Amino acid sequence: MTDQGTIWLTQEAYDKLKAELDDLKGPKRQEIIERISAARDEGDLKENGGYHAAKDEQGKQEARIRQLEDMLRKAEVGETPPNDGVVEPGMVVTVDFGDGDTEKFLLGARENLSEGDDLDVYSPQSAMGAAINGQSRGDKVSYTAPNGKELTVTIVDAEPYKA
Repeated sequence: MTDQGTIWLTQEAYDKLKAELDDLKGPKRQEIIERISAARDEGDLKENGGYHAAKDEQGKQEARIRQLEDMLRKAEVGETPPNDGVVEPGMVVTVDFGDGDTEKFLLGARENLSEGDDLDVYSPQSAMGAAINGQSRGDKVSYTAPNGKELTVTIVDAEPYKA
């Protein structure tokens, strides 16, 4: 079970995010500083498109750095869970909404997905994620959706995510 705000990541996902953070704080940050400096040397900053573009990119990059630092600080790194049918972070879960309508998703963080994988992701802290976490294949679980509606799902399957 994860605490509110804890983000479950595989070691591979954690390492990927750490490498991105190191790159943004090192070479990428230096590159933008140099672009800003070069644009500043061109003179009038009011009409200097290169300067404003570089400053905008710097702002976005610094926001991503803060996001990554926060994510890595909250990360709980773990191995892929066992294939025992119990719902927990790192599992691909299939639920039935009672009318034959099923949905398949990863319970965890989107950063755990492999490149090009278009699987939906539900946080263990979401309404449904919290309700099904710890439940087993075949269990029927009720929860209150964000819109206030009471929903019931049956856990059809829960298997470890394979990258």
